[in-house]
Amino acid sequence: MAITRLVYIFMPAAVILAFCYAPTAALLGETSRLLYFHVPLAWVSVLAFAVSGIAAIVFLADKRGRFPGIEDSFHNSASLGTLTALLATASGSVWAKLMWGSYWNWDPRQTSIIILLLIYSAYFSLRSALAGKPARGRLSAAYLVIAMTVMPFFVFVVPRVFLSLHPDPVINPDMKIHLETEMRLALIVSLVAFSLLYFYLLELLNRLSRIRNAAEVSPHE
Repeated sequence: MAITRLVYIFMPAAVILAFCYAPTAALLGETSRLLYFHVPLAWVSVLAFAVSGIAAIVFLADKRGRFPGIEDSFHNSASLGTLTALLATASGSVWAKLMWGSYWNWDPRQTSIIILLLIYSAYFSLRSALAGKPARGRLSAAYLVIAMTVMPFFVFVVPRVFLSLHPDPVINPDMKIHLETEMRLALIVSLVAFSLLYFYLLELLNRLSRIRNAAEVSPHE
Protein backbone atom coordinates (compact mmCIF):
# COMPACT_ATOMS: atom_id res chain seq x y z
CA MET A 1 0.00 0.00 0.00
CA ALA A 2 1.34 3.40 -0.98
CA ILE A 3 0.15 4.93 2.29
CA THR A 4 2.61 2.80 4.26
CA ARG A 5 5.45 4.68 2.53
CA LEU A 6 4.54 7.60 4.78
CA VAL A 7 6.54 5.77 7.43
CA TYR A 8 9.63 7.35 5.84
CA ILE A 9 8.26 10.73 6.88
CA PHE A 10 6.57 9.95 10.18
CA MET A 11 9.32 7.83 11.76
CA PRO A 12 12.08 10.48 11.47
CA ALA A 13 9.55 13.09 12.60
CA ALA A 14 8.67 10.96 15.63
CA VAL A 15 12.33 10.65 16.64
CA ILE A 16 12.95 14.38 16.22
CA LEU A 17 9.84 15.32 18.20
CA ALA A 18 10.69 12.83 20.96
CA PHE A 19 14.23 14.08 21.52
CA CYS A 20 14.23 17.68 20.32
CA TYR A 21 10.71 19.06 20.70
CA ALA A 22 8.78 17.45 23.54
CA PRO A 23 9.71 18.59 27.06
CA THR A 24 10.55 16.14 29.80
CA ALA A 25 7.82 15.20 32.26
CA ALA A 26 7.95 16.52 35.79
CA LEU A 27 9.67 14.12 38.23
CA LEU A 28 10.49 11.62 35.46
CA GLY A 29 13.08 13.75 33.71
CA GLU A 30 14.75 12.39 30.58
CA THR A 31 13.34 8.91 31.24
CA SER A 32 9.95 10.22 30.11
CA ARG A 33 11.23 10.13 26.51
CA LEU A 34 10.84 6.35 26.63
CA LEU A 35 7.12 7.07 26.53
CA TYR A 36 7.31 7.87 22.81
CA PHE A 37 8.64 4.41 22.03
CA HIS A 38 7.27 2.18 24.77
CA VAL A 39 3.62 3.19 24.34
CA PRO A 40 3.62 2.92 20.51
CA LEU A 41 5.29 -0.50 20.71
CA ALA A 42 2.66 -1.69 23.18
CA TRP A 43 -0.09 -0.25 20.97
CA VAL A 44 1.28 -1.93 17.83
CA SER A 45 1.48 -5.30 19.61
CA VAL A 46 -2.23 -5.03 20.45
CA LEU A 47 -3.00 -3.92 16.88
CA ALA A 48 -0.99 -6.78 15.39
CA PHE A 49 -2.62 -9.39 17.62
CA ALA A 50 -6.05 -8.02 16.74
CA VAL A 51 -5.27 -8.08 13.01
CA SER A 52 -3.95 -11.64 13.27
CA GLY A 53 -7.13 -12.73 15.03
CA ILE A 54 -9.40 -11.02 12.49
CA ALA A 55 -7.41 -12.49 9.60
CA ALA A 56 -7.71 -15.90 11.26
CA ILE A 57 -11.50 -15.51 11.40
CA VAL A 58 -11.51 -14.61 7.69
CA PHE A 59 -9.39 -17.69 6.97
CA LEU A 60 -11.76 -19.97 8.88
CA ALA A 61 -14.80 -18.47 7.14
CA ASP A 62 -13.25 -18.55 3.67
CA LYS A 63 -14.55 -21.88 2.37
CA ARG A 64 -13.96 -21.03 -1.31
CA GLY A 65 -10.40 -19.76 -1.10
CA ARG A 66 -11.32 -16.19 -2.07
CA PHE A 67 -8.52 -14.76 0.07
CA PRO A 68 -5.27 -16.46 -0.97
CA GLY A 69 -2.40 -15.70 1.35
CA ILE A 70 -4.62 -14.94 4.34
CA GLU A 71 -2.91 -17.73 6.32
CA ASP A 72 0.45 -16.05 5.81
CA SER A 73 -1.11 -12.74 6.84
CA PHE A 74 -2.37 -13.94 10.21
CA HIS A 75 0.91 -15.72 10.91
CA ASN A 76 3.04 -12.73 9.94
CA SER A 77 0.89 -10.36 11.98
CA ALA A 78 1.17 -12.63 15.02
CA SER A 79 4.95 -12.63 14.53
CA LEU A 80 5.09 -8.84 14.43
CA GLY A 81 2.81 -8.63 17.48
CA THR A 82 5.10 -10.91 19.45
CA LEU A 83 8.18 -8.95 18.39
CA THR A 84 6.71 -5.57 19.37
CA ALA A 85 5.40 -7.01 22.65
CA LEU A 86 8.94 -8.18 23.44
CA LEU A 87 10.34 -4.74 22.58
CA ALA A 88 7.66 -3.06 24.70
CA THR A 89 8.58 -5.35 27.59
CA ALA A 90 12.28 -4.57 27.15
CA SER A 91 11.72 -0.79 27.04
CA GLY A 92 9.43 -1.05 30.06
CA SER A 93 12.11 -2.97 31.92
CA VAL A 94 14.67 -0.25 31.18
CA TRP A 95 12.28 2.35 32.57
CA ALA A 96 11.66 0.17 35.65
CA LYS A 97 15.40 -0.07 36.28
CA LEU A 98 15.80 3.69 36.06
CA MET A 99 12.79 4.50 38.24
CA TRP A 100 12.37 1.53 40.59
CA GLY A 101 15.95 0.26 40.71
CA SER A 102 15.14 -3.15 39.25
CA TYR A 103 14.48 -4.39 35.73
CA TRP A 104 11.70 -6.69 36.90
CA ASN A 105 9.26 -6.25 39.80
CA TRP A 106 6.40 -8.61 38.88
CA ASP A 107 4.17 -5.58 38.59
CA PRO A 108 0.67 -6.52 37.27
CA ARG A 109 1.48 -4.98 33.88
CA GLN A 110 4.76 -6.87 33.66
CA THR A 111 3.11 -10.10 34.71
CA SER A 112 0.22 -9.76 32.26
CA ILE A 113 2.52 -9.11 29.29
CA ILE A 114 4.59 -12.18 30.18
CA ILE A 115 1.43 -14.32 30.21
CA LEU A 116 0.41 -12.83 26.87
CA LEU A 117 3.84 -13.60 25.41
CA LEU A 118 3.56 -17.18 26.65
CA ILE A 119 0.16 -17.51 24.97
CA TYR A 120 1.57 -16.43 21.61
CA SER A 121 4.75 -18.43 22.08
CA ALA A 122 2.51 -21.47 22.40
CA TYR A 123 0.96 -20.55 19.05
CA PHE A 124 4.36 -20.74 17.34
CA SER A 125 5.05 -24.08 19.04
CA LEU A 126 1.68 -25.39 17.85
CA ARG A 127 2.24 -24.22 14.28
CA SER A 128 5.71 -25.73 14.23
CA ALA A 129 4.42 -29.06 15.54
CA LEU A 130 1.76 -29.15 12.80
CA ALA A 131 4.18 -28.47 9.93
CA GLY A 132 3.21 -30.46 6.86
CA LYS A 133 -0.18 -31.48 8.21
CA PRO A 134 -3.43 -30.50 6.41
CA ALA A 135 -5.04 -29.21 9.61
CA ARG A 136 -2.19 -26.81 10.35
CA GLY A 137 -3.88 -23.72 8.96
CA ARG A 138 -7.27 -24.22 10.58
CA LEU A 139 -5.89 -25.21 13.99
CA SER A 140 -3.45 -22.30 13.95
CA ALA A 141 -6.24 -19.91 12.99
CA ALA A 142 -8.56 -21.24 15.68
CA TYR A 143 -5.84 -20.78 18.30
CA LEU A 144 -5.26 -17.16 17.22
CA VAL A 145 -8.98 -16.40 17.46
CA ILE A 146 -8.98 -17.68 21.05
CA ALA A 147 -5.79 -15.75 21.81
CA MET A 148 -7.35 -12.56 20.44
CA THR A 149 -10.40 -12.94 22.69
CA VAL A 150 -8.30 -13.26 25.87
CA MET A 151 -5.73 -10.63 24.85
CA PRO A 152 -7.84 -7.61 25.95
CA PHE A 153 -8.24 -9.17 29.40
CA PHE A 154 -4.48 -9.19 29.99
CA VAL A 155 -3.89 -5.81 28.34
CA PHE A 156 -6.77 -3.72 29.67
CA VAL A 157 -8.38 -5.54 32.63
CA VAL A 158 -5.70 -7.21 34.77
CA PRO A 159 -3.45 -4.10 35.05
CA ARG A 160 -6.42 -2.07 36.32
CA VAL A 161 -7.75 -4.64 38.79
CA PHE A 162 -4.61 -4.96 40.91
CA LEU A 163 -2.49 -2.27 42.56
CA SER A 164 0.44 -1.34 40.39
CA LEU A 165 3.73 0.53 40.62
CA HIS A 166 3.21 1.46 36.99
CA PRO A 167 2.27 5.12 36.44
CA ASP A 168 -1.25 5.96 35.33
CA PRO A 169 -1.93 4.88 31.77
CA VAL A 170 -1.45 7.58 29.18
CA ILE A 171 -5.10 7.10 28.28
CA ASN A 172 -6.83 7.03 31.65
CA PRO A 173 -10.21 5.52 32.61
CA ASP A 174 -11.78 8.93 31.94
CA MET A 175 -10.45 8.60 28.35
CA LYS A 176 -8.37 11.78 28.53
CA ILE A 177 -4.71 12.12 27.60
CA HIS A 178 -3.06 13.98 30.48
CA LEU A 179 -0.01 15.36 28.68
CA GLU A 180 1.29 18.77 27.74
CA THR A 181 0.48 19.85 24.20
CA GLU A 182 4.03 19.26 22.92
CA MET A 183 4.20 15.83 24.54
CA ARG A 184 0.78 14.92 23.20
CA LEU A 185 1.81 15.86 19.66
CA ALA A 186 5.03 13.85 19.93
CA LEU A 187 3.12 10.82 21.22
CA ILE A 188 0.45 11.01 18.50
CA VAL A 189 3.10 11.26 15.77
CA SER A 190 4.94 8.29 17.31
CA LEU A 191 1.74 6.24 17.42
CA VAL A 192 1.07 7.00 13.76
CA ALA A 193 4.69 6.28 12.82
CA PHE A 194 4.81 2.91 14.56
CA SER A 195 1.41 1.96 13.17
CA LEU A 196 2.61 2.74 9.65
CA LEU A 197 5.79 0.78 10.33
CA TYR A 198 3.71 -2.22 11.38
CA PHE A 199 1.63 -2.18 8.19
CA TYR A 200 4.76 -1.61 6.10
CA LEU A 201 6.51 -4.61 7.66
CA LEU A 202 3.37 -6.74 7.37
CA GLU A 203 3.12 -5.88 3.67
CA LEU A 204 6.80 -6.77 3.23
CA LEU A 205 6.47 -10.09 5.08
CA ASN A 206 3.37 -11.02 3.10
CA ARG A 207 5.22 -10.29 -0.12
CA LEU A 208 8.15 -12.47 0.99
CA SER A 209 5.69 -15.23 1.90
CA ARG A 210 4.21 -15.12 -1.61
CA ILE A 211 7.67 -15.35 -3.16
CA ARG A 212 8.55 -18.29 -0.91
CA ASN A 213 5.31 -20.09 -1.69
CA ALA A 214 5.82 -19.59 -5.42
CA ALA A 215 9.36 -20.96 -5.15
CA GLU A 216 8.09 -24.04 -3.34
CA VAL A 217 5.44 -24.72 -5.96
CA SER A 218 7.48 -24.09 -9.13
CA PRO A 219 9.83 -27.15 -8.88
CA HIS A 220 6.80 -29.43 -9.00
CA GLU A 221 5.31 -27.82 -12.11
